[in-house]
Amino acid sequence: MNILIVGLGSMGKRRARLIRQIQPEAALSGVDLAPARRAEAQGLGIMPFESIEAAVAAQGFDAAFVCTAPITHAGVIDTLLDAGLPVFTELNLVDDGYDALSAKAAAKKLPLFLSSTMLYRGETQYIKQQVAAFGKPVNYLYHIGQYLPDWHPWENYKNFFVGDRRTGGVREIFGIDLPWLLDAFGPVTAVTAQKDKLSGLEIEYPDSYFVLLRHENGTKGMLAADVVSPKAVRNFEVFGEGLHLFWEGNPKSLYRYDAAEKQKVPVRTYERFEHNARYSDNIVENAYVDEIANFFGVLKGEEAPRWSFEKDKAVIWLIEQIEADS
Repeated sequence: MNILIVGLGSMGKRRARLIRQIQPEAALSGVDLAPARRAEAQGLGIMPFESIEAAVAAQGFDAAFVCTAPITHAGVIDTLLDAGLPVFTELNLVDDGYDALSAKAAAKKLPLFLSSTMLYRGETQYIKQQVAAFGKPVNYLYHIGQYLPDWHPWENYKNFFVGDRRTGGVREIFGIDLPWLLDAFGPVTAVTAQKDKLSGLEIEYPDSYFVLLRHENGTKGMLAADVVSPKAVRNFEVFGEGLHLFWEGNPKSLYRYDAAEKQKVPVRTYERFEHNARYSDNIVENAYVDEIANFFGVLKGEEAPRWSFEKDKAVIWLIEQIEADS
């Protein structure tokens, strides 16, 4: 398999490493405007190119991964589709060109695969299954926070996409977590939000939100998202009459409450899991591997993607409602 990776920053390098884990024989090429990144990629065994046009002129590819800043995705995807390549794209955060890109991919019969990594977490799938089996009304409380300068400690937060208002840090949190919440609890019919600026961060958007979501099935959710929490946190709790689950974001912190024993009981959804020490302990490599494997299954015609541009368009609309409300 010959794969092109567009964007050789932290996520592009992660995708390259995990592709090789799944397909050790895969030949990898990469595109990046920065000479330093191209040189680093070459040292990692990735054939570097300055542009997509140069890459596709030099050799044929079976698929492409888009790992650039979200605001650039639409143009990059359009170029790749024109080159006849199936596309895996990272989180978009904006729906620029969604309709046109979906139409082009369909006309060319090319897979257009959208990342939504939390849908591949064993813990979120367990929560979804337990809530579905419970079949009665529930409420949930969810706090996701991490100090923005700690996201990429190796670079200034103003120098990558979270510094841009349209693709800011809180918006990324919503883009990451709303898909699995909607997958587990269903569509949202009402939303109320309160937002503030608590920090001295040099950003042009609120750094903390409290959001109340009412789902179509009657579920109520309180979602708190911020980029000011000194300790990275992902605290989730869902409860109803006869169901109580707790999760602190990593595979060792999922619990169910045993009413008969009057205690929390650990739930294990992974036999083993991988964690990259560069990131918070709530970021698990297994989900990224499973997501790439799903894409390869889609390429073979053996699997369906778990997420889509159509579903993501609804999530981006909901994010915009949250940001507009006060």
